[in-house]
Amino acid sequence: MRNALQCLWLTVLILLIPGSPSLWAAELPAPSATAAAPLPVISQSDLQALQQRLDALKQQISAANNYNQLEGPQDRVQAFILDVDKLSTALLPQQAQLTVQLGVLGAAPDTGIASEQADIIAQRASLTEQKNKVDATLKSLAALKQSAADLITQIAGIRRTLLESELTLGTDSVLNPDFWSPLINPSPDDRQRLSFFVQQIEETWATVWAPGQHVYTVLLVLLALLIWTYGRRLAERGLTWVCIHRMPEGRLRRSALAFASALATIATTAIALHVLFYALTRHAPLTPVLATFSDEFEKVVYACVLITGLSRALLSTQHPSWRLPAIADPVALALKPFPRILSCALLVLVTLVQVSNATGMSSQIVLAGRGVIAMVVLAIVVTMLLQVSKARKAMIAANDASAAGSTFSGVIFTVASLSMFVAAMALLTGYVSLARFITYELVWSYIVLSGFYLLIQVIKDACEHVFSPRHASGKALKQLLGVGDRRLDQMSILLSGFSRAGLLLLAVIALFVGGIGTTLGQLASNIMAILGGAGLRKLNIVPGHLLNAVLALMIGIWLIRALRRWLDNEFLPKTDMDPGMCASLSTLFSNIGYAFVILLTLSSLGVKWTNLAWIVSALSVGIGFGLQEIVKNFVSGLILLTERPVKVGDLISISGVEGDIRRINVRATEIQLSDRSIVIVPNSQLISQNLRNVTLGGSAQGVASLELVFPLDIDPEEVKDLLLNAYCENETVLEKPAPFVRFSKLTPDGITLTVTGYVASPRIVGVTKSDLLFEVLKRLGAAGIALAKPAEST
Repeated sequence: MRNALQCLWLTVLILLIPGSPSLWAAELPAPSATAAAPLPVISQSDLQALQQRLDALKQQISAANNYNQLEGPQDRVQAFILDVDKLSTALLPQQAQLTVQLGVLGAAPDTGIASEQADIIAQRASLTEQKNKVDATLKSLAALKQSAADLITQIAGIRRTLLESELTLGTDSVLNPDFWSPLINPSPDDRQRLSFFVQQIEETWATVWAPGQHVYTVLLVLLALLIWTYGRRLAERGLTWVCIHRMPEGRLRRSALAFASALATIATTAIALHVLFYALTRHAPLTPVLATFSDEFEKVVYACVLITGLSRALLSTQHPSWRLPAIADPVALALKPFPRILSCALLVLVTLVQVSNATGMSSQIVLAGRGVIAMVVLAIVVTMLLQVSKARKAMIAANDASAAGSTFSGVIFTVASLSMFVAAMALLTGYVSLARFITYELVWSYIVLSGFYLLIQVIKDACEHVFSPRHASGKALKQLLGVGDRRLDQMSILLSGFSRAGLLLLAVIALFVGGIGTTLGQLASNIMAILGGAGLRKLNIVPGHLLNAVLALMIGIWLIRALRRWLDNEFLPKTDMDPGMCASLSTLFSNIGYAFVILLTLSSLGVKWTNLAWIVSALSVGIGFGLQEIVKNFVSGLILLTERPVKVGDLISISGVEGDIRRINVRATEIQLSDRSIVIVPNSQLISQNLRNVTLGGSAQGVASLELVFPLDIDPEEVKDLLLNAYCENETVLEKPAPFVRFSKLTPDGITLTVTGYVASPRIVGVTKSDLLFEVLKRLGAAGIALAKPAEST
């Protein structure tokens, strides 16, 4: 048993390698064969090889007897689907070319109507035969892809069933010696499987350590170790230097430093793993068992690297001022050693369990390994929680203000404590798989939440920096888009908010579709499987089209703004159109332009208009119930801009509101009153209600009338002459029509005289009446004529 364990440790040291399903990739058609010819050719033997590859996957899936043994086959099925997609994509140009060539030749003429040359008939027959073969091949590839997609669904169902059965499976308690007997005294079958595994390792090592290869192998292994240790430090220092010296001081620099630290750890580890993999497989590929183990071991390594890298980036114990989360220094120092301890423990223990899974050992061995993992993780996490609690109590005793913490940190501490309590009870009662599942999910939740927290902070700080008017990027955007500081702030908040909402959604999905051992590629595939369902496939939205859509939107908005500035400042002022007409044309151009940009963006996104019937249906229902007013105002706005019963600058009166039209928008019209306040009137009211347009004729005159009451003992002719002289001497009162005085009313209280004059514009009526009233009262006082006093009520 001691020799077997020594060989097993040798396995852990040798197989620090990423997975490479070379056995499966070898069954694909060689890419060099397709590269030599102008168009790819897929033979029947290639299709048979793909079918055999799929059958082998099905056989491997049917032989799995636990949850973890289905992780590797699921990845291979997804890789199979990608390979089939590549082959189908390579055949599509050939199919299109043959279709065009047949279209040029045209359909065969009816017998007796026309005759063709023999070479054209032969060419049409040859092209038709080739197209039929390509169509049949594409149909076979589509069937293989559908079969693989169905297999993915079946794997998900099998894994769900196995997970439920394993979580509810009751075994011996960890306190029972019978639980540990499979590890202490393995069965002969398990010993034989382990010996076979060690034998394969020895054969692989013998190939690598062959005569003449010692120096090369040692150099490659040393290179990998240097990249993993000193390379990580150099990469982290280099990225730190770039962040400090090339980024402005502020929040973006702090979040970029944390992101650079995590990126350096992950990138150098990946490079080191690939160098080691090349060192061990440069002569011969791994056997199927070792390839399966290598795939799973790679996932475990990346999970452990994420734990250490994210913890180092977020805790930042060496530089507390760089720390992103609000963690006190004593708490950060208390947490510092535990991520490395946890990652090392998981790397060793999970690797040993993966050996049992890859070799197909008995379920007793697998359950015992799960129990060991759950117990070790439980001990590490509980110790960490106790240390954190101790540090916080010390801070409280020292009256440290930062000891209070936040609500979120309290929730995390409570959830972790409850999870560890449930895991401990599960171990004591014999539900080992449940305990392992809880501990795994806790670690996976930490990885997901920490990673997405770091991404959210980086994107948030980047948006604030890019759209800040104090930096060069913000100034360039202001000049490019023609917007102000307030618009930049709004754009920053909107982009940051949408990005954070999207990342939070992805984080929630990642918590449920992933787990320890899930690679980034597999996690992305699972997320796309959820987000990119049948609805998005019908809309033909492809992730590769997103960049084109964003560019089309940005360029379109910039062009519309630039053209509108050119219309407003250069072209329209040089025409004979009045300012109101110019404003209407500019607004109409913007509305049509933005609608066209939206259509162009959707087209760049890959949306097919034939698949948007459901949007039209939804809009129809919405218009019928709640959007009819909005649509009515929108249509009315278009009528106002085209028919122009009113225009910008007109003086109108509607529903007791009188003022100048300031702007005609798509939904409503802005009317500026005499006190400079703005009244928003829906466009539908301007179309459906009675409206007085004072300036529509272009030559409207204002009427300045004053109605004055005098005592009965005055001389009417004297007062009349006085009033007419005051009007005639005013500069704003027109000579034609001439002002006049009318005897309006005779009552016991006095004589009512109305004097009327015309001014050039209705807009100056108020000012003119005020000036005339001052002048009339001045002249009446000089002449000794007083106005009648109102009679006192009895």
